[in-house]
Amino acid sequence: MKVTVAVLSKEDRSVVESVLDILRNNNVGQPMHFGFMTPKRGNFDKNLALLSKQSSESSVVAGFATTQSKVTAGYDFLQLEDTSALFEGRIYAPVSKATFITQAAKSPQHCEATLQTLLEEADGDYAFWMLKNGWMAAGRDPMGMQPLYFGENNDITAYATNRAALWKLGIREPKSFPPGTLGSADKNGFKFKPIKTPSYAEPTQVTLDEAAQTLQVLLTEAVRRRVQDLKETAIAFSGGLDSSIIAYLAAKQGTKVSLLHVSLENQPETEQAIEAAEVLDLPMQIHFFKDSDVETALPNVVELIEEPDPIKAAIGVSFYWIAEQATQAKFRTVLAGQGADELFGGYQRYVNQACKNGTEDTRRTMYHDVITMHESNLERDMKITGFHDVELRCPFASYAIAEFALGLPLEYKIEPKTDTLRKLVLRRTARNLGIPAVIVNKPKKAVQYSTGINNAMKRIAKNNTKTIGEYTRELFERSFHLQQKRY
Repeated sequence: MKVTVAVLSKEDRSVVESVLDILRNNNVGQPMHFGFMTPKRGNFDKNLALLSKQSSESSVVAGFATTQSKVTAGYDFLQLEDTSALFEGRIYAPVSKATFITQAAKSPQHCEATLQTLLEEADGDYAFWMLKNGWMAAGRDPMGMQPLYFGENNDITAYATNRAALWKLGIREPKSFPPGTLGSADKNGFKFKPIKTPSYAEPTQVTLDEAAQTLQVLLTEAVRRRVQDLKETAIAFSGGLDSSIIAYLAAKQGTKVSLLHVSLENQPETEQAIEAAEVLDLPMQIHFFKDSDVETALPNVVELIEEPDPIKAAIGVSFYWIAEQATQAKFRTVLAGQGADELFGGYQRYVNQACKNGTEDTRRTMYHDVITMHESNLERDMKITGFHDVELRCPFASYAIAEFALGLPLEYKIEPKTDTLRKLVLRRTARNLGIPAVIVNKPKKAVQYSTGINNAMKRIAKNNTKTIGEYTRELFERSFHLQQKRY
């Protein structure tokens, strides 16, 4: 399993072996690449035993383990006189990782300011770590695409890209690192400085047509940035509005697009996905699964998402299959429409709340959902696709689109009546793009229901004389104990 971890001792003791143990136990028989970093030195090797011999004692250490090479996995390393930095992920625009590294190297005494500038300017999906003696810092992209957690106990402070690494270190309740924030840690614990986070504001004065035109520009640019280095890509495709817009715009950029659709057998949504693919004139691979496939995938999914939430697990199964099929088809990237529902009012509960409590209360709920969607959706999907060595890119989850969407009047997203289609401005944008009406006017249905996975999980749980919640909890507890035993 892919992992990056950084640990600092509060008592100035060496934490080298603690980090090496985590890397060692992520070596699950696949060809692996490892990195190991102290403030004064960084080493990278396929051979962890050799890397261990090269590692000197240090009270602050970072390391990573991945099935990909350092280059293909998106890792970059910077070594200064008494400071080292590790970058994981991808920057789309306008600055590059090379620019960031060059700036830091030119002004080593202002490394923290360079990290802040990176958070302020970069559109990307990334996390970074910086180490000095007695101190370490970390940061995460403003939307929280790249998973990152933190925690402490009496002995250490630590960051990691999954909870299991922190559990292993004796940190029982890791927290999700706040996106768009620069965090630092020393023997006294953590400090956080928000740098770039979506803000809650009063609605802007704009017409629906103007809003749709601006959104078209923002979406086109977000997709362009995320496919500019790709000759081909897969799209996680349901046939609905969000994935259809992403597929349409990606194809317009000249990238070869292949749609991937996963579902249990005999689901009506598959016929609609076929119709959508035909009107978009894009090739689609369809992969059907059975209850037994859900039962096989679920333990892996629950282990990867690291929590017993049955809804997250159901959605996770679909992403697990998408990433699995993408890997088999030799795709290294998958684009998905994640984030559109939170940004543009895709959930029925928003309509229900607007009818009951009014506009302001609903806007605040939607704002909360946007600034926490890294916890509710993105971390789950990134960890699952990363397990299959597939890079997930989500154009809707860009800071520029989030800031724009949060400033729109609620009535451009939903109407306070039960029969509204929802995501009104997004549908207007799709219509302006020329996407066919059969897609534009299609009602939304949650993926866990449209694929049949949720019902399959209920049947599986019932066969085990449990509720779906009890069954998922049992899988999680089994996974947790196996991880502790493995570590």
